Amino acid sequence: GVPGAMVSVVCNNALNRSVREFQLKEPASILNKTRDIVIETFEKSETNIKDGMDIALCRLEANQLQYAGANNPLWIVRNNELIEIKGDKQPIGKYMNKQPFTNHVIELQHGDTIYLLTDGYPDQFGGEKGKKYKYRQLKEKLITIVNLPLKEQKENLLSEFNNWKGELEQIDDVCIIGIRI
Repeated sequence: GVPGAMVSVVCNNALNRSVREFQLKEPASILNKTRDIVIETFEKSETNIKDGMDIALCRLEANQLQYAGANNPLWIVRNNELIEIKGDKQPIGKYMNKQPFTNHVIELQHGDTIYLLTDGYPDQFGGEKGKKYKYRQLKEKLITIVNLPLKEQKENLLSEFNNWKGELEQIDDVCIIGIRI
């Protein structure tokens, strides 16, 4: 809706400022500064905005990956096993127990596949009982298709998603990004 779209615009502008104006490069520092800018912007508003943004942010240099997340995880499939690095349990925005974001540094290996995602896919209702798809099922799916070319993974995930939701309405935006090293 409109409030979510406004939050997205404010957060996008704050992310851009954090990188361009403040020259930040470390994902956790970018998220900390972005949150400060977002909160400052919200405080100028006449409306009390309590919404925020979830995000997974990475920086990749050679085989070193830096990651920080606001509620969204980073998944790495290595040797047919899924490694999950959880994001901090807080959004970009106002939050009661605000903490600095954690910067994770991971040494990647040849053949690793990295996945970043929103909660739209696992939260989608569908199947025979109209239940959520869930993260566990998505993790299992990714492990079974990880060796396919990324384009085929996309087609496979899209087909699975559409079959799962069937005639039910899509409830949220869906984004899965896969990167093979």
